[in-house]
Amino acid sequence: MSSLGRDEIDIDVVALDEWIGDRLPGAGAPLGAWRMGEATGIGNALFLLERGGHRFVLRRPPAVKNHPTAADTSREWRILCALDGTPVPHPRPRLYCDSDEVLGSPFLVMDLVEGFTPGAGIPAWIESDPSAVHDLATAYVDGLVALATVDWRAAGLDGLGKPDGFLERQVARWRGQLDGYRVRELPEERFLCEWLEAHRPAMSPAAIMHGDYSPFNVMVADERPVRLTAIIDWDTGTIGDPLLDIGHLLARWVEPGEVGPLGNAPEPRGAPTRREMAARYEHASGRDLSALAYYEALSLFKLGVILEGSYARARRAGVPDGENRMTDNAPMLFTVAAQFARGERI
Repeated sequence: MSSLGRDEIDIDVVALDEWIGDRLPGAGAPLGAWRMGEATGIGNALFLLERGGHRFVLRRPPAVKNHPTAADTSREWRILCALDGTPVPHPRPRLYCDSDEVLGSPFLVMDLVEGFTPGAGIPAWIESDPSAVHDLATAYVDGLVALATVDWRAAGLDGLGKPDGFLERQVARWRGQLDGYRVRELPEERFLCEWLEAHRPAMSPAAIMHGDYSPFNVMVADERPVRLTAIIDWDTGTIGDPLLDIGHLLARWVEPGEVGPLGNAPEPRGAPTRREMAARYEHASGRDLSALAYYEALSLFKLGVILEGSYARARRAGVPDGENRMTDNAPMLFTVAAQFARGERI
């Protein structure tokens, strides 16, 4: 058995190896499994698998979900399969188990992608080179442009989401989720809900959405040229308004003199501004970003609701606010979302 993470997820290697059989290389060699990354309990759990010198990644849901729709491995599997043959960099999907019988929950297996995740830290060879920093930022934008150009119907993604009325549902959907675990009042919540309803733009043509696009959910080559090797973590993907993805990326982008919506510091020297990144996306995608502030505010409102679920769960378990690492997240996100809405942050 692999060692337990802090969210108490483990996997039965013997059962897993038997289920995989000869459908992956290395059959007959011992299967090893190791937990990857910090066990936060928020997103899907990751395990590195190795058998006969071949390495793969297994993803399965966390031990506890904030909402029944979270950490949807079947959704992720479907999107990864649909992206094969497109210009969108992504891990190659290998196997999917839709039952609980093998590991206690559904899971998927995909190829291991080489590279680093910038949200966890940028290597010195990029951070010390302003041109590389700039190239990294534009690679983020170009990944979203590529995603928005995929013909989702031709890729077999009809029925993945409900694009009709997508924007109209957002405030009620996320406020309803917040009400389901509310334990405190949050700053700017009433203003944000009213402003978002009053300033909702016409939806951009429907496209594949990642749903949580940020430097934490991409992988980048460890060598020049600076480029994405994969967009990862597709369990919140859907068919909807792709401008919410670029809004999410830019809302979390921190310029000099600002504090990030999660307390993060400004981007390194050489990074383009939000306006420059928006202009690149608008030019390359042909989509209108005149209502960008709406998408930036909505993306932070949505993220605040999601992270408040983890705060509420810990609080109900008796964790004091001073020891709860989620205490400040939703208030900060709502505050910065309101700054975008009011035009105080552009």
